[in-house]
Amino acid sequence: MKLATLKDGSRDGRLVVVSRDLKFCQAVPNIAPTMQFALDNWNTAAPHLKQIYALLNQGSASGAQPFDEKQCHSPLPRAFQWADGSAYINHVELVRKARNADMPPSFYTDPLMYQGGSDSFVGPRDPVYALSEDWGIDLEAEVAVVTGDVKMGASVEEAAQAIRLVMLVNDVSLRNLIPNELAKGFGFFNSKPASAFSPVAVTPDELGRHWEESRLRLPLLVQINRQPFGKPNAGVDMTFSFAQLVAHAAQTRELCAGSVIGSGTVSNKQGDLHGSSIANGGVGYCCLAEVRMYETIETGAPQTSFLKFGDTVRIEMNDQTGKSIFGAIEQTVRNYGERA
Repeated sequence: MKLATLKDGSRDGRLVVVSRDLKFCQAVPNIAPTMQFALDNWNTAAPHLKQIYALLNQGSASGAQPFDEKQCHSPLPRAFQWADGSAYINHVELVRKARNADMPPSFYTDPLMYQGGSDSFVGPRDPVYALSEDWGIDLEAEVAVVTGDVKMGASVEEAAQAIRLVMLVNDVSLRNLIPNELAKGFGFFNSKPASAFSPVAVTPDELGRHWEESRLRLPLLVQINRQPFGKPNAGVDMTFSFAQLVAHAAQTRELCAGSVIGSGTVSNKQGDLHGSSIANGGVGYCCLAEVRMYETIETGAPQTSFLKFGDTVRIEMNDQTGKSIFGAIEQTVRNYGERA
């Protein structure tokens, strides 16, 4: 099943069921007016939503209308919780290697996770706003899940059963603000602005054999300014599964329905910089910081700049036939001081 939220002038938008081919959708106000309502009442709402989904795919839904990704908000325009992990240890290893820091052994057994701002996500086609290019604007292409209610101390198996939806995310980072912020010893805040999620969120069963052991085993496709930048497989080199990440988040607290848990930047182990770019036969990257890390390791200093005003980022994932599963996140970097 595929679900989306259309912008309608309200904070939480209007829930729609979307056909598998992303061509049609249908609002379902009598079942669930918003995504959060559907998640809060999943056991009763989901069977009815699946019926609408079946009718849409058969072409027999009476209330179907064309689906336009440009009209979408993030599936949850705001959420009760957004916690982002760092499940791809290759990414962490590179960060630390670039500054000649060792990897603590615990990083391989105890997931890294921070709590991000969830009061206001942005739409998948909305701009990435910043006040200065000097902040070091970077994309982070990731996969995320949305949970139902999760009890404190839930097992990995219980956490897996609580995963309701899967989606993509651009977790924007302001890299030049991070060092001073982390040096305070209190975590990210100003360096992590609002994130954007894919137009469509899907139930795990929709992913078929590509959803295995709570990992999504398909390439995540990233473009910068229409040029291929990354295509690492999200299911490869993922040290911690989503079930493990959800269980970690629930270790000392309950998670309420609608909690969003991110994978962290998708990253596959590769060779040197020149062999790992797409242009040279590699799978590329999901953030600019990783390229800059390779450059620092190889040459002593980064050569690639962070995003500039006017740059465009696209994040998408296709099925085995080449069709988009979640729709595309496509965002242009804009100066917040010059917004209309």
